[in-house]
Amino acid sequence: MRMYWNGVRRLAACVLTGSAVALTASPAAADIELAHQLGEERNEALRKLADRFNEQNPKGPKVVISDRYWRDANPPHMSIVAEQDEDMFLSSRKRVMPIWKLMQDAKVKLDTLAPPRMLVPSALDSRNRLVGLPIGLATPVVFFNKGELVKVGVNPDAPPQTWLEWQGVLGKLYQGGSQCPFAVSQPVSTLIENTSAWHNQALVKAGKAEEFVGNGLVQVKHVAFMATWYKARYMVYHGRGGEAEKHFASGECAVMVAPSSSYQPISKQARFDVGVSAFPYHDGTYGTPQNTLADGPALWVSAGKTPTEYRTIARFIAFMLTPESQVEWMVGSGYLPLNRAGLLVMESRLLKDDLLGQRVAVAQLTNRPVTTASAASSFTHRNGVRRILAEEMEAVFADKKPSKQALDDAVLRIKRGESGCCGVLH
Repeated sequence: MRMYWNGVRRLAACVLTGSAVALTASPAAADIELAHQLGEERNEALRKLADRFNEQNPKGPKVVISDRYWRDANPPHMSIVAEQDEDMFLSSRKRVMPIWKLMQDAKVKLDTLAPPRMLVPSALDSRNRLVGLPIGLATPVVFFNKGELVKVGVNPDAPPQTWLEWQGVLGKLYQGGSQCPFAVSQPVSTLIENTSAWHNQALVKAGKAEEFVGNGLVQVKHVAFMATWYKARYMVYHGRGGEAEKHFASGECAVMVAPSSSYQPISKQARFDVGVSAFPYHDGTYGTPQNTLADGPALWVSAGKTPTEYRTIARFIAFMLTPESQVEWMVGSGYLPLNRAGLLVMESRLLKDDLLGQRVAVAQLTNRPVTTASAASSFTHRNGVRRILAEEMEAVFADKKPSKQALDDAVLRIKRGESGCCGVLH
């Protein structure tokens, strides 16, 4: 946040002059609730945005932020839903008022970028229109403790770029006494989904009925490669979600792959200099590196609300997309920009340190034009898919199956539509 508060208004004004949204209000009404479970720091970022909106909309309904689950009784007007919950959330079509329709009915401009092909399309309809607003986009990058790299003779300003190069560094860290040279957050998304796209290897075969094909050469090779790290104790597996991030922020782990949005909370918590570099690739694979994928929580508007409430919600969404709000949200949350104003802001030297994670992320996402193989799919958001992939990957780490058998089994299980739950490897 250094230099941010003094420069945000001036910077936003320079990015898009005249793009502010008129916030005319209806008579006072009940509050408009925006519910989420993004954590304390992002709650504060959302609250600041809501406070500014309410100040500019003094006579209308107030937007209030709550930290509660979307499945609680009395659904909120707006919910920010994690990608792993979207399949359940969208199981009833009557639950959602599409964003595109909301804005159209309210006659309020929806100022976003055209959805790119590396964006996981779970918030889009069949005509590529926004049903939800993907306000929490991120892509995996490498985080590292600069001091730990210096100790083993690695220049933190020139970190490794390939998985094999990182293996050499992790070996030095392990020999130097590190109990956790490497950790991974969101391992299925990171080690399978994004590794596939980054190496231009299809994960899902498009067609009338999408087919999971995540047992190709690249996926098999990479899961096997990660298993060797696990067995050599170069990698510590902390769980299927974001558990690794607290272990890195505490200084326990020296290197971590995690969503780019983790930079903001980690850089605030860590008592060491945090470096960020590009997602690694396997050298020698044709078309590598290609592009990674943009995924994350989206904002959804509940169905069944009043026209007055919908007008206020539309104005709030437009307000979030103004240049000033985009700067504030990107810096406060760590998420990627949603429109051209946000992209232009990232070029500012004023916010160089604050937007480090996003800069690396955008460079990856736009590294090469998206191909059929590297295009994003929402297939893994379907109920049980990531769980099955986690189970099979964990079986490889535990030396219960070879990588090829595990991923072949995953393909068969997903095709059969298996469900249920199981334990987690630690």
